[in-house]
Parts: sequence; C-alpha cells; structure tokens
Amino acid sequence: MPRNSLGEFEKLVLLALLRLGPEAYGAQILEELEERAQVSTSSGALYVALRRLERRGLVSSRLGDPTPERGGRAKRYFKIESPAIRALRTTHARWRSLAEGIENLLES
Repeated sequence: MPRNSLGEFEKLVLLALLRLGPEAYGAQILEELEERAQVSTSSGALYVALRRLERRGLVSSRLGDPTPERGGRAKRYFKIESPAIRALRTTHARWRSLAEGIENLLES
C-alpha cells in the first residue's frame, strides 16, 4: 500500500469524524466506531491513528478548557479537514464503481 494511502481503520475514523462534526472527542469517536462500524478498539489505538492523521494534515485538533469533571484535564477535540474529505470522496467513488452490479452476484 502506498505511504500516502489510507488504511481501513483510518478511513473508518475519518468517517466517524465526518458524522460527529468538528467537536468530536475520543470517547465519542470510539462509541461511533463501535455502534456504526462494529469496530471495537482501544483508546490508545484510536489516538495513535488520530495523531498520524493529524501529522498528514487530514485531521486537526484543539484542547478545550480543563474541567473539574475530568480532574482538571482538558478534552482534545478533533475535526476532519478538507484533504480528508476529498480522500473520502475518491474512496467512495471507487467503491461505488467497484460495487456496481455486485448485488446480483451476492444474492445468487
């Protein structure tokens, strides 16, 4: 796989971010992955993927304000960026093209 291509898990993370909007945080993303994609993963694996996506300019993040509920720690919010949306559009178009007419084959 070329270095600049996205892995399956990275694509799922980006799709979850797209659905959740610009104020998504780790626990929400994990929940979205589990509920919609039936993917159960650790928060550590998720944050490794998010950092990798951020280094590539596909995701940005910001720290919120520290809160007493979090023991004075700040929550990190993630947002999908335009290059990631373009990459997802390309991937989606490829999948649609490849899947065209496959329903009949799967039903037989």
